[in-house]
Amino acid sequence: MLAEERQNMIVSMVNRNGSVLVKELSAQFEVTEDSIRKDLTLLQKKGLLRKTYGGAVRVRVNEQEWYVSQRKGKNLEDKQAIARKALGMINERDVLFLDISTANLELARLLAESGMRVTVVTNMIDVMLTFAGGSGVKLIFVGGTFSEGKDGFVGALTNQEIRKFRFDKAFMGVVGVDLEGNAVTTYTAEDAATKKAILECASKAYMMLETRKLSMVGNYVYAQVDDFSGAILEKGVDSMAQKQMKAYAAEWII
Repeated sequence: MLAEERQNMIVSMVNRNGSVLVKELSAQFEVTEDSIRKDLTLLQKKGLLRKTYGGAVRVRVNEQEWYVSQRKGKNLEDKQAIARKALGMINERDVLFLDISTANLELARLLAESGMRVTVVTNMIDVMLTFAGGSGVKLIFVGGTFSEGKDGFVGALTNQEIRKFRFDKAFMGVVGVDLEGNAVTTYTAEDAATKKAILECASKAYMMLETRKLSMVGNYVYAQVDDFSGAILEKGVDSMAQKQMKAYAAEWII
């Protein structure tokens, strides 16, 4: 096999799986690990992947999907799988915060259908509207400054109201999670400040984390992975991500 053909296959594997390991590539292509490292160095220079210790990962992508209308309906099955797992973690009489997240919109729908007697506090308009038809859920909506994403309220007034509560559990949206760099990102500083306020007021906080977001990035870091009790994913992850996850005390619900 020509080196160029091997390199093209490596790029395809990284894009499909999120990451690759030097040792596994060496065995698969029957070449030395040094040859694989040279391949990865060349591919990194071309901007096709990013080298890490022992392997490589996809280049982090900022999809700039600021508006909820851009995110609705995308990867719906993944979000529904995450929402079902989150529902199973909720107890009767819990006080919950659902922040701005299309995965939380799916969780709100399940809660509305479940008949559970819980209190939901939210700053997301679509979550509020989900409960407008009536259910066993007690709804509290926090206002403030309309977000740039036109999907909810953020900012100082929102944060002031949030800090009056103590939540049993908070379910949080993320734009991207960098396991290597211990960073959780969102798009704006205002949204970041509101998410920080929610984290500070929650006994337990969970990321609603589609696995594709492990290779995505936002413009503003609002927390470290360590700041969360855990993350809820729709499916398992590759071996490199599994190894990185073990470095954290967070619970990974897969």
